Amino acid sequence: MIEKAIIGGTGVYHLDGESTVKEVDTTYGTVTVYIQDTDNGKVAFLPRHGRGHAVPPHRINYRANVMALKQLGVKRVLATAAVGSLNLDYPPGSLVLPDQFIDFTRQRTGTFHDGDDGVVHVDMAEPYCPTLMDALEKEAAKTGASLLGRGTYVCVEGPRFETKAEIGFFKAIGGDMVGMTGVPEVVLAREMGLCYAAVGIVTNWCNGMVEQPISHSEILDIMKKGRASVVRLFLDVFGRRDGLDKCSCGEGIIRL
Repeated sequence: MIEKAIIGGTGVYHLDGESTVKEVDTTYGTVTVYIQDTDNGKVAFLPRHGRGHAVPPHRINYRANVMALKQLGVKRVLATAAVGSLNLDYPPGSLVLPDQFIDFTRQRTGTFHDGDDGVVHVDMAEPYCPTLMDALEKEAAKTGASLLGRGTYVCVEGPRFETKAEIGFFKAIGGDMVGMTGVPEVVLAREMGLCYAAVGIVTNWCNGMVEQPISHSEILDIMKKGRASVVRLFLDVFGRRDGLDKCSCGEGIIRL
């Protein structure tokens, strides 16, 4: 049984070292997962967009991905997410912990509960695992990783970037960062009772935040530099021996 998993977003397509490829068949499709031995035990690695970044954010099979990890026995998931910054305190190159989200996706299936098992609701007051977030902050402080704080993640459909008017709106309603993949992944993880936390790698200022337009080459460069730091941080968290299981992420499912 593999209890720890990393979901890699843009720029994070593999872990260093050799891995074993495992095809996991789920009700929602087959998922390729890479099982890797690390200093802190076996870790399942799932590249959200595929190893060649072939799957755009609005076409990712989120239900299959989360179900595959659940079937492997995963209990804790750490995920990376490339984000644009809405907050002047979080410049490109920094790391931010999402602690809340606002969902502006439109076409994605956001639940495992379509009515076949009755009417089911899940509590999302605290969508990200507080225990994992605390551990990420403590390990980042030890290693000097540029984790600057927490914030609200605004999830958009993609694959286009946002207009200046949309960015102004997202900032006005309390958003700190914008991404395209955080939802429904975090919701599905909660429905499966998985402890889930993410780290936003700030790749750019959102449109209108600064005068300069978005530079795709700069985004790729920041992701390349940030990848090793975030993966190391995740593995350090998985190596902790104190209380990673002390949370209530497996609760909050209400059946009517």
